[in-house]
Amino acid sequence: MKKLALLALLFTMGGFAQTAKQKNTKPNTETVTLGGGCFWCVEAVYENLDGVISVVSGYSGGNITNPSYEEVSRGDTGFAEAVQITYDTSRTNLDEILQVFFTVHDPTTKNRQGHDIGSQYRSVVFYKNEQQKKTAHDIIAQLNDAKVYENPIQTTLEPFKTFYKAEDYHQDYYQNNKSQGYCQMVIQPKLEKFEKVFKDRLKKRK
Repeated sequence: MKKLALLALLFTMGGFAQTAKQKNTKPNTETVTLGGGCFWCVEAVYENLDGVISVVSGYSGGNITNPSYEEVSRGDTGFAEAVQITYDTSRTNLDEILQVFFTVHDPTTKNRQGHDIGSQYRSVVFYKNEQQKKTAHDIIAQLNDAKVYENPIQTTLEPFKTFYKAEDYHQDYYQNNKSQGYCQMVIQPKLEKFEKVFKDRLKKRK
């Protein structure tokens, strides 16, 4: 509870509301690629954030062409399970995207999220330009300085090289498999944490 309270305090949305919400302007889109453990979990969270246009599960950071899930799962290809997030900059921004990222996974464990172990589950920001790198660096410094976590953040900042979309059955996995055990025990708690801290930033239910 203390960690959630600190996160909520640090990640107030007031600044975003003043700088990014604009009416009657043509949407401008940007893309960021993140790895935070199993991509099913990360994808499910961002699909509920206002301003996010699309979330694609896939693989980034590796050294072979068009890897399969089985190859990435071996942990020796350099790839991480990742999501590629496209968002409308008039409705959200990179700061908020990263604030969500550091809320819904544990960035203090190296090459591990819960029972998912290996470099393919590392916490990583694949930055596409120096501004993305600086924004991620500054948020990590803020969290470490505030001692939100008991241990230092292990998230790596790696230059973006390429992104390969994962197999079709990985896309929208939570939405298509809500009753499955992993979804209930692992993904749902992450969604609940996200919805608690960012309750004012959820997409409106249709």
